[in-house]
Amino acid sequence: MDYIPLLVLIISFVGLLAIGTPVAWSIAISSMLTLLVSVPSLPALATISQRMATGLDSFALLAIPFFILSGELMNHGGIAHRLIAFAKTLVGALPGGLALINIISAMFMGAIAGSAMASASAMGSILGPEMEKEGYDKGFSTAVNITSATTGLVIPPSNILIVYSLASGGASIAALFLAGYIPGLITGLLLMVVAMFWAKKKGYGTGERSTLGQVFKTFVDAVPSLFLLVLVIGGIVAGIFTATEASAIAVLYSLVLGFIYKQITFKKLPNIFLNASATTAVVMLLIAASMSMSWALSFEHIPQDISAGLLSITDNKVALLLIINVILLLVGVFMDITPAVLIFTPIFLPVVTKLGIDPVHFGIIMILNLCIGLCTPPVGSVLFVGIGVAKTSIEKVIKPLLPLFVAMIVALFLITYIPALALWLPGLFGL
Repeated sequence: MDYIPLLVLIISFVGLLAIGTPVAWSIAISSMLTLLVSVPSLPALATISQRMATGLDSFALLAIPFFILSGELMNHGGIAHRLIAFAKTLVGALPGGLALINIISAMFMGAIAGSAMASASAMGSILGPEMEKEGYDKGFSTAVNITSATTGLVIPPSNILIVYSLASGGASIAALFLAGYIPGLITGLLLMVVAMFWAKKKGYGTGERSTLGQVFKTFVDAVPSLFLLVLVIGGIVAGIFTATEASAIAVLYSLVLGFIYKQITFKKLPNIFLNASATTAVVMLLIAASMSMSWALSFEHIPQDISAGLLSITDNKVALLLIINVILLLVGVFMDITPAVLIFTPIFLPVVTKLGIDPVHFGIIMILNLCIGLCTPPVGSVLFVGIGVAKTSIEKVIKPLLPLFVAMIVALFLITYIPALALWLPGLFGL
């Protein structure tokens, strides 16, 4: 194995990040420097530029800007208030009721909007002040909001599942979407258990028990929002439309719903489109740069060398999955989820498929794992959104975050070592 390209890649990438270079440019520049080990400068520059452009030439990737726009429309369309009202009637009377409402609402909102940051922003701004008024510690309420927001990246429709499908070379998006439901629900339930224990320990009160009539009324109010999930996932699984076509339908549906709820007006649309465009630009630049790095890695045979190295350590499935999970947990601390999926999928997927692990199962493992990194400093984007919305500090959030991290890691290991939790639903629908 030639270690020089790998060393150049690691040293240049870490060095660029250390001096404050944006992540996308750090990826692109380190990819070019890696290629310079064995290719002259002009072809290396031309190849990286070409790979960045062709990396975005994919019909499946069109789903991402549409889902981002539908998420923005949902975020401004009065969806969050109705989901919170429905969640309140379900769990408001339990210990730590407001924390549980936050988790359930985030699962709904994240699934509908497909964005952890949109969920953290919406839930934090609406529920944060209410939790503080009821005597909840700000650090605890922020920690609950941050961790629960990530469940929407596993529960479909999810942009990152589409990115994984692209990086894996063709894992079924419909199968990935179905595979995300049970892992996402398990993660949410474990977060709720931890939140209830913490609330009991701290003496946080409970709300009033809701009547069946109140539950039914709030459910009816929330049905139009929840129907988006049925429309998008049902249409994809039934083969009526592709994920890209479903994303366009989601935009149209969420736009109409926003006007019906009178939360979106023509005056607000330019700002919504601008926000969606800015987010899309950032995501697409990361994808383009990461695709160039994936190609450079493949050209230098780095994935094959790492695969052979890992398999030389052990061919035990349990041990190898443990090693990969630990590596991904460390990666998630220092790298955002999109480039991490694009870069490390081609490295680890050949290893796990040799051991008979389903690519769909591994995709859920990888994304659930990297979601933990979104809640950790120094790069955790959801962490900083949650802290910004709550107007608090990392120091106050870290302590209550720790038991919630444990819940997420327990969920990760359950999904890792019980494949049926991810594969049962896709199998049920023949995917």
